[in-house]
Amino acid sequence: MVSKVDIVVVNWNAGSQLGECIASVMENGAGILGQVVVVDNGSTDGSADDVAGMSGVKVVRAGENLGFGAACNLGAGKGDSSYILFLNPDTRVDRESLGVPLEFMERPENADVGICGIQLLDEPGGVSCSCSRFPTLTRLVLGALGVEKLPAFRAAGMKMAEWDHGDTRPVDQVMGAFFLMRRDLFETLGGFDERFFVYFEEVDLSYRACEAGWRSVFLAGAQAFHAGGGTSSQVKAHRLFYSLRSRLLYGFKHFPRVQAWVLVGVTGVIEPIIRTLWCLGRGDMAGVRHTWSAYRMLWRGMGRIVRGEGRFVP
Repeated sequence: MVSKVDIVVVNWNAGSQLGECIASVMENGAGILGQVVVVDNGSTDGSADDVAGMSGVKVVRAGENLGFGAACNLGAGKGDSSYILFLNPDTRVDRESLGVPLEFMERPENADVGICGIQLLDEPGGVSCSCSRFPTLTRLVLGALGVEKLPAFRAAGMKMAEWDHGDTRPVDQVMGAFFLMRRDLFETLGGFDERFFVYFEEVDLSYRACEAGWRSVFLAGAQAFHAGGGTSSQVKAHRLFYSLRSRLLYGFKHFPRVQAWVLVGVTGVIEPIIRTLWCLGRGDMAGVRHTWSAYRMLWRGMGRIVRGEGRFVP
């Protein structure tokens, strides 16, 4: 008998995608579902109302946008199954999406696997790059400068873009869109660090799990659909701001202090110039505006980032 799984979906104006996601879960989760919890982060599009009446679904209304990590922690606390699956609202699952990774985690030889991800399919049906290496100063700088996009440097960046994701293997980190984790490990680590409003929260949790002796595994034997982009694409400047902010928070949490300050210099001084030049080269004036709006927010909040203070909304 495979242990049951609690599924936590964080919603922020996901529209019809949320209903499609939950419907796929309910259709394919018979016998293995514990709690299905939708944490609504203050949506205004009525998407949470569409699933509130569904049998077996608990909707928790946060009343505001708590951020991804905090909402995940809230949702995880509503269940008690042996496993927790954090699932994006822009995903759709089938029976194997749920059953295969659970069965994999239950095997005795995988007792040290704490986190599991599966193949994520995009709109054309291709397998997306969904695994990454842990951040280092070099990897983050290569990303900030845009160097990792060059073919010669693809294997040097964080994303494992040089690999076709066609086989099962241990990895540093799987994408948070489908993030299956043992509950006892999640609780031992204290869940997601809520200072990461969005982005890097699953990287940080995966790193802490690794430091505690657990493995993360990408499982090629199961698939789920993932639209990608998500609702963060609705607010481009804020999306960039939170990505930059989380990068720096991660640096000050896990890197030597000198490296963290080097990261601040590259991120706060050099990168905005490079981003601006890229936008100008494409004739993307809206991109220039989004870039500088994001950096103004970042610079205003830099003191709090350096001090490692709690989440804030600019």
